[in-house]
Amino acid sequence: MDELPELTDLAEPANLRFLRRMVTVLTTVMVFGVVIVIGLLVTRLTSDMPILPSEITLPDGAKAIAFTQAPDWYAIVTEAGEILVYDRMTGALRQTVVVD
Repeated sequence: MDELPELTDLAEPANLRFLRRMVTVLTTVMVFGVVIVIGLLVTRLTSDMPILPSEITLPDGAKAIAFTQAPDWYAIVTEAGEILVYDRMTGALRQTVVVD
């Protein structure tokens, strides 16, 4: 009987070599992409949160439904349809806006 050629003697087909390289490149790109996404998530989620006022006092009967802030003021939207704008430094009411 004829001897079978050893596996090391067979040449790798060009298409198989191309596919192997393409899979390796795509895997490398995906690994780098996942590392970049995780890095971005970590840096964005650990950033400092805005400093909120330690105590917010609302007029009697007012119930807050929304809050927003700027460097020198913060505003609270109430259930009654009012926007109460407070000074950040003093905590004093600066302005009341009625929303219809």
